[in-house]
Amino acid sequence: MDNKSNSELKRLDDAARAAWLYYVAKNTQDEIAQKLDVSRQSAQRLVALAVTEGLVKVRLDHPIAQCMALAQELKEKFALLNCEVVPSDGVSPNANHGLAQCGAAILERYLKSDTPKIIALGTGRALKACIDELPTMQCPNHKIVSMLGNMKSDGAASAFDTVVSMANRVNAIHYPMPLPVIASSVQEKKMLHSLQPVKSILSLVEQADVTFVGIGQITASSPLFIDGFINDDELDVVITDGAKGEIISWLYDVNGRLLKNETNKRVVSAPITVNAAKPVYGIAAGEDKVIAILAALRGKLINSLVTNEYTARALLKLASK
Repeated sequence: MDNKSNSELKRLDDAARAAWLYYVAKNTQDEIAQKLDVSRQSAQRLVALAVTEGLVKVRLDHPIAQCMALAQELKEKFALLNCEVVPSDGVSPNANHGLAQCGAAILERYLKSDTPKIIALGTGRALKACIDELPTMQCPNHKIVSMLGNMKSDGAASAFDTVVSMANRVNAIHYPMPLPVIASSVQEKKMLHSLQPVKSILSLVEQADVTFVGIGQITASSPLFIDGFINDDELDVVITDGAKGEIISWLYDVNGRLLKNETNKRVVSAPITVNAAKPVYGIAAGEDKVIAILAALRGKLINSLVTNEYTARALLKLASK
């Protein structure tokens, strides 16, 4: 591909984008033609070209130039260790098409390592989608550890727990945290953290070779609220306190500073390391998450990012203001 002309490379970019829309986003050829502003016949030819050029495998094996440029710009802007930007569906910029496949590919690289790894996991929809994209593997030398509890205040389990789901796919030693996400009191949190199994889990999180977390917005559609970990009154309080985002239930402001409020005092999750030396991947995209992602980047709560093209552009635009 290195010896191809600029026009040939541009056509491969178009072919890769058409193939992504067809194989990942599940668009019809008519929809692809409309989104790329080409005829239906041209859309067919672009998808066929992607196949003949070997761009299409289980995952799209072509780094679209615009996505690469956005990833590099984000990496330089926020001094990130790693950044991956996947294409966006122009009609549905909030869709997570491609995000899960990209996150799964990164996870898979760690799981294929011959050196035993400790992988720390947060929770959430995007991260759970990554786990669901993993192939069945045998990884008995690796450890997967949860960074937070998976229970609501009434004892019901979260639908988006990741550790057990991943362990079932890859046969790794796993350490779930069967605790409430937010304790009923500071005293209860101290008691839970004093338990030896919990101490062991928190120690493993601290030793993790890589961390993967979701990023939640603090709005009426906040996962913390929608999934029942905080109620209406508590949501109003944290918004008043200045919360703009949350990572493993830790609330932070517009600059990525952890809040010193009553809710954070009761969060049972493992501590967040600011400006960590090892990779901490935030996996998130969508219009409603831009402010939360940008705040996490500013506060160095994450040092690696997997997002989509729409979100990348929005982050860079907002950061330049």
